[in-house]
Amino acid sequence: MERDLHFGIRGGKARKATRAGIALLYGLDRFLLKNLEFRAPYIIVVTMDIHTSSSFKGGCIAVVAWFMVAQAPSGMAQEASEQPESWSGIYPRLAYYNDENECGTGAVVPWADRLWVVTYAPHQPKGSTDKLYEITSDLRLLERLESIGGTPANRMIHEESRQLFIGPYAIDHQRNVRTIPYEQMIGRPTGNARHLTAPAEKIYYATMEEGLYEVDVKTLAVNRLYADTHEEGADLPRADLPGYHGKGLYSGQGVVVYANNGEQGEAALTNPFTSSGALAEWDGKEWKVVRRNQFTEVTGPGGLMGNPDPASDPIWSIGWDAKSLILMSRDAGAWHAYRLPKTSHSYDGAHGWNTEWPRIRDIGEDSLLMTMHGAFWKFPKTFSAENTAGIAPRSSYLKVVGDFCRWGDHVVLGCDDAAKSEFTNTRKMKGKVAGPQSHSNLWFLEPTQLDSLGPVVGHGAVWQEDVVVEGEVSEPFLFSGYDRRGLHLTHKGLGPVTVVIEADSDGTGKWRKLRTIKLRAREHRWIKFSPVEKGAWLRLTSRDRIVGASAVFEYSNNDTRTAESDSIFQGIASAEHPDSRITGGVIRARGDNKRTLQFAARTSTADGPQDIGYYELDASMKLKKTDDAEAHQWLKENVTLPDNVLEYDAASVIVTTDTGQRYRLPKSEVDYSTPGKLGADRVDREVCTERDLLNAGGTFYELPADNAGGIAKIRPLATHNLRINDYCSYRGLLVMSGLNADLPEGNRHIIRSDDGKTALWAGAIDDVWKLGKVRGTGGPWLNTPVKAGQASDPYLMTGYDKKTMKLSHAGNQTTTFYVQIDLSGHGLWTAYDRYQIEPGTTLTHEFPDGFAAYWIRVITDRDVDASAQFIYE
Repeated sequence: MERDLHFGIRGGKARKATRAGIALLYGLDRFLLKNLEFRAPYIIVVTMDIHTSSSFKGGCIAVVAWFMVAQAPSGMAQEASEQPESWSGIYPRLAYYNDENECGTGAVVPWADRLWVVTYAPHQPKGSTDKLYEITSDLRLLERLESIGGTPANRMIHEESRQLFIGPYAIDHQRNVRTIPYEQMIGRPTGNARHLTAPAEKIYYATMEEGLYEVDVKTLAVNRLYADTHEEGADLPRADLPGYHGKGLYSGQGVVVYANNGEQGEAALTNPFTSSGALAEWDGKEWKVVRRNQFTEVTGPGGLMGNPDPASDPIWSIGWDAKSLILMSRDAGAWHAYRLPKTSHSYDGAHGWNTEWPRIRDIGEDSLLMTMHGAFWKFPKTFSAENTAGIAPRSSYLKVVGDFCRWGDHVVLGCDDAAKSEFTNTRKMKGKVAGPQSHSNLWFLEPTQLDSLGPVVGHGAVWQEDVVVEGEVSEPFLFSGYDRRGLHLTHKGLGPVTVVIEADSDGTGKWRKLRTIKLRAREHRWIKFSPVEKGAWLRLTSRDRIVGASAVFEYSNNDTRTAESDSIFQGIASAEHPDSRITGGVIRARGDNKRTLQFAARTSTADGPQDIGYYELDASMKLKKTDDAEAHQWLKENVTLPDNVLEYDAASVIVTTDTGQRYRLPKSEVDYSTPGKLGADRVDREVCTERDLLNAGGTFYELPADNAGGIAKIRPLATHNLRINDYCSYRGLLVMSGLNADLPEGNRHIIRSDDGKTALWAGAIDDVWKLGKVRGTGGPWLNTPVKAGQASDPYLMTGYDKKTMKLSHAGNQTTTFYVQIDLSGHGLWTAYDRYQIEPGTTLTHEFPDGFAAYWIRVITDRDVDASAQFIYE
């Protein structure tokens, strides 16, 4: 079938008009052939109605030109058509940009033989420079001309009308796109759901600020049910739910379920125990708050198409509070609650800004894939109140993931990689770092990789300094899926208490007694569960009233990594060989739509570091020497490596926060107390939006934003013993400087400059796990004069495997050492044990296998020169 497009030109002079017409034809031809993709035979007709001068008075010449092109236009190609290359599953040329303070991936959905992607900017209810993208099977990124931007993260496949609704767009099965203007549906669209009474004709849209709309799938006519808070007017209907920052929407069992995950106000920025978020349902007439906690995803077995049996299929929602993750399931009209451990705390914060959009989606496997708090999870498709077994962690990850899907042989994850704004995630030890242009990318993984990224860890609580009444039963806490499982049980009461631990063996709700624990006044007990103690869930019941009750679970799987780094890191400068000549320098993803990475390269010499020159890395990963003295100087002045932001003493590495709090971290096998051959190295930098990578003492740590716990909630990732000079995010990649001058052959992660004088390393942020198993030695004291009754600095304990403690002193009297542990990272200190150390002796204590806490500290009963050292393997 042929289709016509008509373009008209009207001119005053025949000659000028004719020239204009010819130019139009030629330019239009070149534009279409270069920039547009076509899909049907197409005739373009250009008519020039030329109004002439006196020689053609009253006359008119109609010039008609036509030519055939291959197919009809569907989008504008932003990149060349050849197959791009990838590094660790990331294709640099697929990166997408905007002009706002953040460019996250809101949704990724396969549809009509393409992959569709929407990006979002922060808080843009009326549109932005973000785009709708269409990605072809040969990985061409096509920017749809219908794009209006905004902050979209919704997606739904409407089966009856054969349309994908993604952001404010409706896409039919032939890839035609229609747009719902923000003038008609203001807000930040966050979820879609099937209609309660007319599911074949209408769908629901929800916004992050409680707007609820119904949209006609044929006409896209919008009917406002509840106003988005950006709308003004006293007569507008309001949902008025507690919390804010909406995330999820789904329908079934006669209700629409909506989740938000945040709270406004100053308290939400600093206190994780602030009441925040809500899970709510609407029956078509009024709203009901189900639970006052932070919730994100709402879905069911039907996923993006809605539940196939909406009357009876369950609805699931995942969320969290300061204690743990919270899973809610609606079955037969009733809600049921379960708790799961957290892996990362970078997603915390009562404000709700740091979560992006955790999802539960079908990726073509026996189980669904769930993302939540830095872990990939198996989620059973059959999960219901009568069948709750099967949830299990797969691995840890560092990327910030907004959405994911199965596309061909890969799982594709849409990420939030590099934001121009740090929002509230600023720290002095970052130094001066000019923000990049906001951009992100997709991450392509083989499904098996979901089980082999970071080691599995989990921690969470059912009670945390709570008052528990006699007979109170805790919510079920996940008990399966981990190699090592333990429980910290403690209280602050002045008398003995008894707690009964029960297990649900197979997830059918049949509980049996597992253990009975009797605690003395204020006692702490570590309970290690054996492999034969099996079950899907645990719950705790108190036989007494308990004051300050805490029940904190610590889980982990065996970390099979060794101290050896993967071969992809060959060529990065080693701190163990300080005499090698190296090159490095500061790097930054450029702004102003340059879309290159800037690199001010230096090399080590006998006289100190010297400049090599200015280089830029482009989308094709070519590192080119560039003659731009002004850009070179600007980069050196606006991206700096601060010195002396970490302190090294004989005992350990000391990190001091901007508010003056001191924390201590282990040292690796290499001495980092003096600068390297290029001077100071990068210590802290944001590598995913609102997530930092801390480089301290030869170990990389995940460092949450201060509003999500900051240093108190760090987690060690890998010990590398390298001299990494600088690092940043670029086109979804982690790029690092600090490489040997003599580079090995065959490592494509090393990007050599065109003049051969320098190089950079490029890969995924989750390649960091391959640098080597976390390990280290240190402690709060090493022959340190200490005062009686004065607690040491907190020393990191979480995230390490085998742990050994050595205590000694230089006094001539027996000295008692009181060892305390922080169970939560929130300052939940409790006594671990006390040890009487004779003069001239060293006590060596091996912590039980699987034992973990966030921090550890030591107190003595007398003034003495003391040592408290910990060996982590």
